[in-house]
Amino acid sequence: MFLYKKTKICLFLLGLFFVLIFFGYNDISTAQTTSDPVSAKEEELKKELENIEKEILIQNEILKSKQRESVSIERDISILNAKIKEAQLNIKAKNIKISGLSKDISVKSKDIENLEKKIKKGKDSIGDLLRKSYQIDDTSLITMALSDNDLSQFFIDIDSFDSIKRSLQTTLDDVRETKDETEKQKESLSARKDQETDAKVAIESDKRKVEKNEGEKKQLLSINKQQEKAYKEILKEREEKAAQIRTALFDLRDSAAIPFGKALEYANLAATKTGVRPAFLLAILQQESNLGKNVGTCNRAQDTKKWLDIMPGPTEYQVYLQNKKSCKKAKTACSSRDDRTPFIDIMASLGRSPDNTPLSCPISSAGPWGGAMGPAQFIPSTWQLFKERIASIVGKPVPDPWEPKDAIIASALYLSDLGADGGSYSAQKKAACKYYGSGGASCSYGNQVMAKAQNIQETMIDILQGS
Repeated sequence: MFLYKKTKICLFLLGLFFVLIFFGYNDISTAQTTSDPVSAKEEELKKELENIEKEILIQNEILKSKQRESVSIERDISILNAKIKEAQLNIKAKNIKISGLSKDISVKSKDIENLEKKIKKGKDSIGDLLRKSYQIDDTSLITMALSDNDLSQFFIDIDSFDSIKRSLQTTLDDVRETKDETEKQKESLSARKDQETDAKVAIESDKRKVEKNEGEKKQLLSINKQQEKAYKEILKEREEKAAQIRTALFDLRDSAAIPFGKALEYANLAATKTGVRPAFLLAILQQESNLGKNVGTCNRAQDTKKWLDIMPGPTEYQVYLQNKKSCKKAKTACSSRDDRTPFIDIMASLGRSPDNTPLSCPISSAGPWGGAMGPAQFIPSTWQLFKERIASIVGKPVPDPWEPKDAIIASALYLSDLGADGGSYSAQKKAACKYYGSGGASCSYGNQVMAKAQNIQETMIDILQGS
């Protein structure tokens, strides 16, 4: 009789569990259903956004039309007005987008919260079912058979036990599915947050454009018809500044500096082949040329550390393959790669000796190995993975890691593979962190690169392009 009572309790708890599961699902479905209908306000914002996008196209056509006219103060004021209007419309459009994203982020955050509550309920129910299952397990079949219950009750008890086991498996499956759904919702939430960040960054960029163009417009409005000569002087100053930017040296690590105009030419070529924004690509290379005094000062004639000292070879790679666990503790004795062999191949294909070619030294905080090559700082084993793609773009059989054009193309290919070809602020920042070796979405290196990219775009590229 006692066993019978225990079984009834188990069945009661099982029923209660399914009620909880039902209400858990009901919570989620309610949250999702309430977010489905599009409100009147959202419809209004959508229409407003459509109208703004049409206005942007109109302003863009006005801008192109004015740019085809001969140079005059009136023409340039009209161009500035079109640029200002276009930027202001972009700001308005981005604000509408942010409004929609903020609401979506709020809904998804609530969905995740409900899903996590459901997982907790499921886990609590699993624990309860397991405890009851163990209690029944502790009572042997012989004990159940010899109890005061009749034979029919004995089989009912066994059937109840099997029912609890089946329910336990069902609950486990349900928790796993809910956990997977939670992860998907979190990924979607992260994507929405990235879009919101990108929109906010774009707004700040457009605001700076408006301020710049308003300043130029004010300057032009101060010039009257009798001062056309003064305006010609302004145009001359702009041309001279653009010329200075083109000839300004762009410092690259371990190779001779090249004119900025030439670096931009290579970056534009890379952009057409990979989709990586030129300003971002040049910012990566600029950042790479200023990482520290321990970089690029090995393997030269005057250096004590040579390539054999700083590069892992076949022996270190074999040690790694044989025992990866001990390799983590004794990093200097092993490596997950062999760089010496591909370095010898690269030097041979370029017709050079491995000795006396500048290489990066090991950076203690990042590990015991160095040997990165040229402006893009590719290690030999990685360069080998990209060399055929680089060769195809630059149009020569053997690309050179120390040649600026080849290095810029190599960086663009790698950054594209890391997701920078999307062009958004978030995608570029994540790619920069991965390029440096950080797996996260944020790192100080990435922040520095994005600041440099903004400066290069606004103070150099925009001036050269007359934006």
